Amino acid sequence: MIPYPHIDPDMIQIGPLHLRWYGLMYALGFLSSYFLIKGQEKSKPIGLSRRLVQDLIFYLAVGLVAGARLGYIVFYQYMNLADFVRDPLEIIAVWHGGMSFHGGLIGTVIAGWWFCRRKSLPFWAVGDRVIVTAPIGLGLGRIANFINGELYGRVTELPWGMVFPNAGPLPRHPSQLYEAFGEGVVLFTLLWILHKKSLPDGTMIEFFLIFYGIFRFFLEFLREPDLQLGFILGPLTMGQLLSAIMILGGLAIHCALRRN
Repeated sequence: MIPYPHIDPDMIQIGPLHLRWYGLMYALGFLSSYFLIKGQEKSKPIGLSRRLVQDLIFYLAVGLVAGARLGYIVFYQYMNLADFVRDPLEIIAVWHGGMSFHGGLIGTVIAGWWFCRRKSLPFWAVGDRVIVTAPIGLGLGRIANFINGELYGRVTELPWGMVFPNAGPLPRHPSQLYEAFGEGVVLFTLLWILHKKSLPDGTMIEFFLIFYGIFRFFLEFLREPDLQLGFILGPLTMGQLLSAIMILGGLAIHCALRRN
């Protein structure tokens, strides 16, 4: 067993102001996307000026936060919707925790589509530029989950199991680190290599949906199901169900691109 490294989730605290590792990881993810999108524009220009990239990142950030929070409520708290109706302010209380990747993905897609429509930019080409940078933010976010001691894995007897705070006395998989590696490092490397090839617009979005969905689906077998939901379809979790839908979506885009 490896001792869990207790790291204060607050990087800096000044009175009521808390600067948390989770927020820093979000910021670093968007900053990385900004520079990588600009770099891609130099090699394969599609009309994204520096100002447009800045505006795009702002749209995506808003879409991500709004979508992730609403997705968490709809996908993971649907049995408590009445509580949110009685207290609507809780919907925007992101500081109370509760963000869904799949909801965030939907939010960014909608925000990106709206941005491209307003600026008369090719949606699929812009989406390809953005999506290859997404695994950086995903990997950083999982590291923040590890620091927070949340989204931990299932009980294990493997020598690298850890006892997480508020997760009982038994060692568990550090599934956040598995996901940081698979959904972050491996997925980014794979997409970055593929994006350099001459492929139809939309192909990188297709690859992301399929590969992320596969990685997440199988890694969920090592992750503890959400306490308020548990297993929802036999041995499957909500994350696996949503990831399966992602894979189907990626395959649908693949068929549409090849048909066109």
